[in-house]
Amino acid sequence: MFSYFYHQRIRKSVAIFGTLFNNIYVIRQGSTRSYSQVKVPLSYAPSRKYLDRIRENPTLIDDTNVAIKLPRMAFEITSIDYDAGRQLPKNNNFQTVSTGGSLRDNFTSAVPYNIGFQLSIFAKTQDDALQVVEQILPYFNPQYTLTVKPFDEHTDIKEDVPISLVGVDFADDYEGALEQRRIITYTLSFQMYINFYGPINNRGVIRTSITNVFDQNAGLSDSDLLMETLTTTPDPSGVIGLADSDFGFNTVITYP
Repeated sequence: MFSYFYHQRIRKSVAIFGTLFNNIYVIRQGSTRSYSQVKVPLSYAPSRKYLDRIRENPTLIDDTNVAIKLPRMAFEITSIDYDAGRQLPKNNNFQTVSTGGSLRDNFTSAVPYNIGFQLSIFAKTQDDALQVVEQILPYFNPQYTLTVKPFDEHTDIKEDVPISLVGVDFADDYEGALEQRRIITYTLSFQMYINFYGPINNRGVIRTSITNVFDQNAGLSDSDLLMETLTTTPDPSGVIGLADSDFGFNTVITYP
């Protein structure tokens, strides 16, 4: 029943999601009215571990314990759920030409899943945090759609992947202990709507059809008498023959 295949759908989804937010900057004004631009780092990591790491205080004894600079972003997968509302009929398969061009690759019907992502924004000032948030929110109205190539061996196949922003939460530990570092946190929740596919099956192409035409009971001892043979081939001969292909046929009739 099961055979090995790996289309890297989840791994690619993580990479795609991270790419959306890897070019965000904040602008700061100095005391001399000079401005500096700071790129906000992005990592794949649980937000709780990041908070614990940010709260660690550097010491003179242990020089490996270095404070993390803010602002910074981190994201992680929070859920993977089946989406019955997007499910197509199970016989909704499709075909395309194989990489070598001599076979047809058969793809099974897509199985829809929603991947939940959480993006955490950490900052020490409200202005830094708001700059980051405001560079993200306008693009999700209510969703942002990317076009991806789900199969490495079939770069001609593309599909749209919508990403929806489903919630924004805010936290500020300003009233914590005096020695505790202030951390402003915005948590943005997203849903990515992707499809999973089963193994790709290679199928050969029928290029010649031979049909024998008989006259029933016309031969000796009431046997069938061969009248003619029809040999049909596609034109051009190298065509694969997909559902949207445009080609003709050549038929040769021979007699016994």
